[in-house]
Amino acid sequence: MSQTSPTLDLPLVMPAQAQKHVTVNEALMRLDALVQAVAESRSVTAEPATPAEGAAWIIPDGASGEAWSSLEAGDIAVWRDGYWTAFTPADGWRVSVIDEQASLFWDAANARWRPAPSDTVLTQGTGGAATRALIIEDTLTGLSGSVVASSVVIPARAVVFCVSVRTVSAITGASSFDCGLSGERTKFGGSLGISQGASNLGVIGPTAFYADTPIELAANGGDFTGGEVAIAIHAWMPVAPDA
Repeated sequence: MSQTSPTLDLPLVMPAQAQKHVTVNEALMRLDALVQAVAESRSVTAEPATPAEGAAWIIPDGASGEAWSSLEAGDIAVWRDGYWTAFTPADGWRVSVIDEQASLFWDAANARWRPAPSDTVLTQGTGGAATRALIIEDTLTGLSGSVVASSVVIPARAVVFCVSVRTVSAITGASSFDCGLSGERTKFGGSLGISQGASNLGVIGPTAFYADTPIELAANGGDFTGGEVAIAIHAWMPVAPDA
């Protein structure tokens, strides 16, 4: 029998174990940190000097500090009883990030935290058929090169009516950028602003997509050398009857 649980790695009490309260309390503390998990940020690189008890951060690339520098990017670091406890996320774990006001999930295949898709059922039939409204978000960081593709995609069979963008931190290298698809670089907007706060609503006539399709940002006037852009895919998704 394993001595820890398979999903949250909680310690289990063994038969005839002494000091059972130690194991139980450790499991409870892990549950407190990981169930409905909340992190202060995933972009703070410097280990906080005076963290609050129970406060958590997602470790970014290039983290510094006595404890943080030895942790893996993507780990959840929780300040507890005067020291840092790190948790390695498993595929599908979710965390709410306070400074982004966003819900993220761990994509184990790509070893990164990604925005969790949100959807609403607009209408539903008696046989299970439905029409869903989707918002799928991503933030493209450290822009580099002539074209950058999103890690999230327009889902197959989705009907898209807009892809919106906002420049989160100023883009360098390019004088403007286009938002579109492979072969249609300005489908959702051309010559978009590189200054922090610039935004665009790339509204199109409702268009069906028959394969998973990433969004691409293409640089104008030179390659990307830095910057951060948030994107959101606005779409409808039909659901077939299940009865």
